[in-house]
Amino acid sequence: MEDSYQVIVIGAGFAGIAAARELGRKGVRVLLIDSNNYHQFQPLLYQVATSQIGVSAIARPIRSVFRRHRNVRVLTAEVAATDAANHTVTTAEGDTFRARILVLAVGAVPNFFNTPGAEEHAFPLYSVTDATRLGTSVTRLLDRADREPGAMVDMVVVGGGPTGVETAGALAENIKFVVTKYFSPELAARCRVHLVDMVPNVLAMFSSKSQEYTRKRLSRIGVQLHMGVGVTEVRADGVTLADGTDIPGGIVVWAGGLKGGDLLAGSGLPQGKGGRIDVRTDLTVADAEGVYVVGDAANITDSTGAKLPQLGSVAQQAGKWAARNIHADLNGGTRQPFHYVDKGYMAMIGRGAAVAELGRKRVQLQGPLAFVSWLLVHLALLSGFQQKVRALFSWLNGYVLHSPAQVVIGGPDNEIR
Repeated sequence: MEDSYQVIVIGAGFAGIAAARELGRKGVRVLLIDSNNYHQFQPLLYQVATSQIGVSAIARPIRSVFRRHRNVRVLTAEVAATDAANHTVTTAEGDTFRARILVLAVGAVPNFFNTPGAEEHAFPLYSVTDATRLGTSVTRLLDRADREPGAMVDMVVVGGGPTGVETAGALAENIKFVVTKYFSPELAARCRVHLVDMVPNVLAMFSSKSQEYTRKRLSRIGVQLHMGVGVTEVRADGVTLADGTDIPGGIVVWAGGLKGGDLLAGSGLPQGKGGRIDVRTDLTVADAEGVYVVGDAANITDSTGAKLPQLGSVAQQAGKWAARNIHADLNGGTRQPFHYVDKGYMAMIGRGAAVAELGRKRVQLQGPLAFVSWLLVHLALLSGFQQKVRALFSWLNGYVLHSPAQVVIGGPDNEIR
């Protein structure tokens, strides 16, 4: 079977949703393909993993997003291959689709940097499946430790960026408040969280002031920092560092970076840094007419020449901008170089604590004010009214009462990994 569309968008992350929605508003006939039938809000996956919010707060059915855009068809399917030269997409079921313009918004996959044992034993945190599996495993680990008096419970987070810092902070807060309340103070005293990164400072993209605040806050809530030394091996029972140190860990969370996936490698497009596709300032690929790449799949440079990070705000804006350029392509207009509106960075470090550096001028906030700003910004960015209500209720319940709204329980221990 072969079907034709004006535009095919592969991937329903921030970039893909933004592109398809903007094209839908302009009346363009779009096919949006994703292997999941829901859009996930990735910045809050760590909160699902640490039982602070439930899956329904961050996952929204894709068809719900486009229920008013009848010209956007949503297809739940695994994409097996793309032919960028001919603008075709083939699914795992063997169906082929063709379009005048192809948009790759396929996201990325965890980059384990060829670290021995990392792919086998570490928990990545890039999807709802990752988050629920990690949450289940943490709960099972605590259940086992509760039956074994004196056994230590160590959890290691690899990666000192926002995801790693937020995950380590959330795990430490759970030990302090939730484990003490739901299990016992004795078990909480046996739990430790370690944060490891080869760079010397946490939150490398932030200012030294924000880094120092984050370091002190993490230490205050019990996170043990191992900075400036990389991980050379991940085992089922912990990690080995480059200096020969062994850190025990019943759970190892990998927040050490992302790279382009296999679909990009097989697309016929030249891959750049991190296995991602280098794009021009108008978000198209050189020597590949009618092909756009956006989101975590792309190395994006804006109209000022600045190389942009893999952030949700970059992906969202790039997706919308690509749609405008696509509309221009379809109607004989002129593409415009991508102009990114820099909204800054944020990271939560537990209850009542966060860092924020807002806008191009990097207005700095630390502590409770940054925490409230973080909550408001993420609440506004969540897709769908129901998702916003569920997240708000979970936060009020968790941060005020220290009662997790969602405790993830899975199958027997031997089914977790």
